[in-house]
Amino acid sequence: MEEQAKGLLKLVNEKKIDRNTKFLAVASGKGGVGKTNFAVNFSYILANDFGKKVLLIDADIGMANVHILVNVNTKKTLKDILSGEKIEDIIFSTRGIDILPGFSGIDAINEVEDSAVFRFVQNLNDVSENYDYIIIDTAAGIDNKVISFIRASSKTYVITTPEPTAIMDAYALIKSMKKLYDYSDFKIVVNMVKNEEEGIETYERLRSSVSKFLDIDLQLGGVLSLTKNIQKTVKRKQIISEVYPSDKFVLQLKKIASEELGEPPPPPIKESFWEKVVNFLKKD
Repeated sequence: MEEQAKGLLKLVNEKKIDRNTKFLAVASGKGGVGKTNFAVNFSYILANDFGKKVLLIDADIGMANVHILVNVNTKKTLKDILSGEKIEDIIFSTRGIDILPGFSGIDAINEVEDSAVFRFVQNLNDVSENYDYIIIDTAAGIDNKVISFIRASSKTYVITTPEPTAIMDAYALIKSMKKLYDYSDFKIVVNMVKNEEEGIETYERLRSSVSKFLDIDLQLGGVLSLTKNIQKTVKRKQIISEVYPSDKFVLQLKKIASEELGEPPPPPIKESFWEKVVNFLKKD
């Protein structure tokens, strides 16, 4: 198996890629912190507001739900690639982004053979040159195969919330990656905050511990507010960035994308007539 891995690495290194594709992992120490919602909306904004070619990979094997959030039924998934299907036949496009859907229904990622993972990586290498960004929504927590996506990524956005257990689990993820693999390219996104102060305070608590015990200069990616529109869109299988482009959560996410790209954020979208009517009614 080691020889197979070496052969794959040689093949990948020999292939010249004209486009400077960036691989970004999205991770969390625990579930329920909005990781996948971030990945979907981040991909949407990169593609639709900044004109980037984006592939979103649902690598949350066993608990895949990206296709559910974008309300697309797909017959073929990443599992079919592991079984020998071509990656081009599995990827689907919606709302300006390409998506490689994951799959559910296995007890553990360990059920996937290493040889199948190698075939998937080779397939992914073949299509990488078509994209500016490849966003990888990984499983929550740590697993040897899924964590490989993080190790290979140029940067990892770690999603957490002000909840103490979420902060603790985010720290555990960062600690494991640092201790086991000497990986430290993290950006923290504090999700579901009541206000910006709560988000900054949460980040500072995590940053202080990581700096003291792991000697990592942890960067803040941004803070994201919890709004009622998030709950509405998730239930309706909609993308908040598409339906409510002026929502505070969306504007904050656009700022994160802007800093990632090193480009100024797009001008705010003016409210439509009906949006104005609804907002005026709310104020009354």
